[in-house]
Amino acid sequence: MMREAEKPRQLPLDLGHGTGYSRDDLVVSPANSEAVALVDHWPDWPSPVVVLAGPIGSGKTHLASIWREQANAVRLEGRALGESWPGLGDRPVLVDDIDTGPFSEQGLFHLINTVRGAGSHLLLTARRFPSAWDVTLPDLSSRLKAAATVEIHEPDDLLLSGVITKLFSDRQVEVEPHVVQYLARRIERSLATAMRVVDRLDRMALEQKTRITRALAAEVVSAMDEGQGEFDL
Repeated sequence: MMREAEKPRQLPLDLGHGTGYSRDDLVVSPANSEAVALVDHWPDWPSPVVVLAGPIGSGKTHLASIWREQANAVRLEGRALGESWPGLGDRPVLVDDIDTGPFSEQGLFHLINTVRGAGSHLLLTARRFPSAWDVTLPDLSSRLKAAATVEIHEPDDLLLSGVITKLFSDRQVEVEPHVVQYLARRIERSLATAMRVVDRLDRMALEQKTRITRALAAEVVSAMDEGQGEFDL
């Protein structure tokens, strides 16, 4: 295992903790290619309002963070949509995880109209498509039906392998490809889980003063299978 003397550089992969991440380092696979294309093609979007939908751990917030920085967008919380937004102007807007809690339907309707009127864009990320949000306001329902929807799927083997490899690389840790493949096939299909697994393996290897082997990886995966998925973090 090779490591620089300085403090290891943590991969700033945004999974809901507000950290940024470079588009150049983004791992792309069929699972997220359509969503990545959405970010790459801004501002040439098919609609002023776009919904990026996908399961937990698929990287929605990560991609939204890249877009937010690229577009200099304003981030609003779903629970604050009923409030005023002074100084919004024509800046694009991001509302992340809008369907994870209650939000003001009237507020979202007003926000959509404001963005459309300014000739700007609104990106909404969610676990489900708008048709499953149980919206009761007819005008908002109509606006959401006109929005463009892009699906991001749970990570596939290619994406998980790429992310795990990059996580280790950013820590200056060398891991054999067969160990990476073993992890990608056996851990929960979540980028957050990949981060926790890499962190735990790195810690264990340091504590035991050994390389990260398939046997060590199996030990961590076994702990996860036994319900210890948080790895005491």
